[in-house]
Amino acid sequence: MKELILKYKHGWVLSYFFIYIIWFFALEQNVTTKYTPVHIWLDDFIPFNEWFVIPYYLWFAYIFVTVAYFFLTSKDDFYKITAFLFIGMTICLIIYTIWPNGQNLRPDLATIGRDNIFIDVLRKLYSTDTSTNVCPSIHVFNSIGAHIAIHHSETLKKHKWVQVSSFVLMTLIILSTMFLKQHSALDAIAAIALSIVMYLLVYNFSSSRQLHKLKQKKVVADVN
Repeated sequence: MKELILKYKHGWVLSYFFIYIIWFFALEQNVTTKYTPVHIWLDDFIPFNEWFVIPYYLWFAYIFVTVAYFFLTSKDDFYKITAFLFIGMTICLIIYTIWPNGQNLRPDLATIGRDNIFIDVLRKLYSTDTSTNVCPSIHVFNSIGAHIAIHHSETLKKHKWVQVSSFVLMTLIILSTMFLKQHSALDAIAAIALSIVMYLLVYNFSSSRQLHKLKQKKVVADVN
């Protein structure tokens, strides 16, 4: 038991999730009517499609499985993906706190002229998830973060089907946020911009530091 705890002690970083949940739901309770509506011209050209509720909900499994995989297989990759996700999510929460925002894009499901299982699922989603705290989209940001981690994994690079599947799922999840009218296109764009910043910070900067350390070790070895 002691050996198991020592082996997976890096899991302590997951305790951040409790801070995130408390902060996020506090915002959900307080940001209800007084917020800045987010909307850009592109939203008017994106049709509503309830079928996208499938990839939208697959996001939960996608993020959980990706984080769990690296937790169990690679401490270095685990620290990178959690740094990417948790720092980015914190930035999102800070933005929501300073700039309460939301969207008014959701259609009236009772008047769209059709009813099916996906509409039923979406109706429940609308009733439990508010249309506030949307920009940047954490759904989009985390999906990009998961794919970046998978793409950079030395082990998973050997499995092309994993890389392709991850990219397709990430893309569908991003699209789902807009086709379900859960997010404005601006929310997705903001999340992509934040992802670029976090990529440079976590992956690019980290790789540069590792390369620098290897060069230093080589210099020391050559001198000796």
